[in-house]
Amino acid sequence: MVAALGGALFFGNLLALARRGPDAREAARAAVARARPGSPVRGLGRARDGYHDLPQAPVGRTVAYMLIGFTVMVWGIATIVVA
Repeated sequence: MVAALGGALFFGNLLALARRGPDAREAARAAVARARPGSPVRGLGRARDGYHDLPQAPVGRTVAYMLIGFTVMVWGIATIVVA
């Protein structure tokens, strides 16, 4: 269970890091649409109750979570093999 959780954390963040380019292009396109008067996406992306969606994954945090996930995954696999 621990190995699966670590693997999910590692590969999920790897996917987020791989999608940074498309996410940046989508955020730029949404910013243009949001600037138009009467746009239905005008309220999207605004902070609600302290929660805010990031346009793309921050590199430092994503790499840190990948390292944590990889460590937990290897630790879980080692526990299974040794036990």
